[in-house]
Amino acid sequence: MKVDRRGVLLGAGAMAAIGGLPRFVIAAEQAAGAADAVAEAFLADTAEELLAEYPESATTLGLDKDRRAALKSRLTDRSPAGIARAAATASARQRKLAAIPRAGLAPATRLDLAVADTAYQLAAEGYAFPFGDVAILEHEVSYRNGPYVVTQNMGAFVEIPEFLDSQHQIAAPADADAYLERLQAYAAALDGENARLRRDGANGVIAPSFILDKAIRQLSGARAIPVAQWGIFTSLAKRTAGFPKDFGALGLKVATGAVAPAMDRQIEELRRQRTLASETAGVWKLPNGDAYYAWALRAGTTTNLEPAQVHQMGLDQLAALQARMEPLLRAQGLTQGTPGERIIALGKDPRVLFANTEAGRGEILAYVNNRLADIRTRLPRAFATLAPGNLLVKRVPPAIENGAPDGYAGPGTIDGTQPGLYYINLRDTSIWPRYALPTLSYHEGIPGHVWQGEYTYKLPLIRSLLEFNAYSEGWALYAEQLADELGVYEGDPLGKLGYLQSLAFRACRLVVDTGIHSKRWTRDKAVEWFATTNGSSVTEVAAEVDRYCVWPGQACGYKIGHTEINRLRNLAQRALGARYDLRLFDDAVVQGGNVPLTLLAQVTDEYIARQPKVAKP
Repeated sequence: MKVDRRGVLLGAGAMAAIGGLPRFVIAAEQAAGAADAVAEAFLADTAEELLAEYPESATTLGLDKDRRAALKSRLTDRSPAGIARAAATASARQRKLAAIPRAGLAPATRLDLAVADTAYQLAAEGYAFPFGDVAILEHEVSYRNGPYVVTQNMGAFVEIPEFLDSQHQIAAPADADAYLERLQAYAAALDGENARLRRDGANGVIAPSFILDKAIRQLSGARAIPVAQWGIFTSLAKRTAGFPKDFGALGLKVATGAVAPAMDRQIEELRRQRTLASETAGVWKLPNGDAYYAWALRAGTTTNLEPAQVHQMGLDQLAALQARMEPLLRAQGLTQGTPGERIIALGKDPRVLFANTEAGRGEILAYVNNRLADIRTRLPRAFATLAPGNLLVKRVPPAIENGAPDGYAGPGTIDGTQPGLYYINLRDTSIWPRYALPTLSYHEGIPGHVWQGEYTYKLPLIRSLLEFNAYSEGWALYAEQLADELGVYEGDPLGKLGYLQSLAFRACRLVVDTGIHSKRWTRDKAVEWFATTNGSSVTEVAAEVDRYCVWPGQACGYKIGHTEINRLRNLAQRALGARYDLRLFDDAVVQGGNVPLTLLAQVTDEYIARQPKVAKP
């Protein structure tokens, strides 16, 4: 029986199977292929459950319409009760997933089940810690988990306003009504977080003082802006001009009467916690902190590597990369000092810098778009099957840029009506010397995150919703590597140097993340080591280190994922010899979808097995 991988329907038999596993077993034994249909139906139901739990995902993927239209007016419940419900739902779903028999299923169905099972297992383990934020099942932010509810880069204030402006589409009055309901839900989300902040704080889980200082500055700065100038209001007013109802006035009323007071309460709670906070950066300080970091590292890497192994991997890979950088540095006349010191000197050269002005920021955006246009012309040499690469480059909103990552991106809607968004942080243009921008753009945009995400749209919906940090970021680093292999740096030695520094930067992350959370480094030590070792500016690495403090384990996924993809590529080359085709290998990895690293070998093994026994002449 052939199963439609994206559009499997939940028939009466399948729905009965979902309700009780004994009937599932009976159904699976009745006829060949029936088990695949029922398993995929179960996964389709799981996807609907995830959309209901995390409605922002439906909007981002363009699914908040027709039978799912009610999701457009909702946001994720961030209250203690909401988190408890999400934890219970995840545990119940994981038990059902684990009980589904795998025997006789098609390889694709087995993979789909294994992907979901891994995600739910990791989530269940995370929810066992009575604090923080488990985001593994939440499509929008699945890459990060954190022990603290609100920080400079986590929380409703950071995530919801830009979501409403960029993702929530308004084409009719009903869409504007849904926006107003989400404004009310935004206020409720802030208060839900406030309740969790108080609960976690009472149990000794308080963010480091320097993190709270940054979060308070961001929130207070935004709150000081007149409400009538807030983006959540002006976005609604601008997009509903001419509608029969004055949605602008209604939005202003909600922002003034509900959102602003909730922000005030959050600022007050963060200030209260600041009086109790310490400067200790690592999660080892928390209740059962070492175990929490072990889980966070598993979630961030989808491996069972120990912190000491990860730390040494970072040191070894950094040494190898800096050896590759050495001749490039010498060719630029930079012969004195460590590689890091020479990169620092290069990064201060006015010839490679953009003006730290609005005009300079505009030049950066134009330069990035030009490099993306160039890489598109090269991709047929790396892929046999091409994705659209529907992409828009945007500046990180100034209101959150001081706490946001330097760059991040995600694909657009499934139907292609909304492009993927690649955000670049332009708080200070000095962090972006010209030679650093190309490789960032290949990472975030094409053939990185936006490109890879579009391939998942050919898979069942559950596979578009579930993402794993190590695969996502490992692929994005591999995308940087592909760009180099496709010749983008021919005649551009500084660009090649920027690419190698980018890889070295990710190797440093292995060292710093484990240093903070396992070896008990202070923030100052982490910043100093990072800046001097990799030649990054203190401004850049200070924000990076703060990120690692609140997203433990996440930063380790990049280089570990990249290393695993290359390990498997080398295995494929050895196994296939003359039959090896880079395009087909890349197709297999990207079309197999976002998987835990523990399952990636299964994908590539099946690709190897599918290849003809004799090489094409």
